[in-house]
Amino acid sequence: MSYEDIIMGLIVKGGDARGKALLAVKAAKENDFEKADELMKECGALLLEAHEIQTDMIQDEINGNESKAVSLLMVHGQDHLMNALTVKELAAEFIEMYRVLSEQGILKETKER
Repeated sequence: MSYEDIIMGLIVKGGDARGKALLAVKAAKENDFEKADELMKECGALLLEAHEIQTDMIQDEINGNESKAVSLLMVHGQDHLMNALTVKELAAEFIEMYRVLSEQGILKETKER
């Protein structure tokens, strides 16, 4: 697999994870906590895969394997990963807030039954 393909994996997984986290917040806002929890699990799995890609790249560099130049594509991949990690943390807080609001009867029931 080419270096660019590896970086694209980082970008795609980071972007997909970010999207899952945002969809989870939307589901929680709609009082669908089961869906929100499932989307957050999917987000976590994608982030784990992205982190494994990143770790492999770091280990290659530490072990003196073929050094790669830092490219704009690589910076973009790292940006996607870090953004997704931040969004996941914030999404978890929003979901918890919506859960509390729902338990207090403040969040309107919008989940289709």
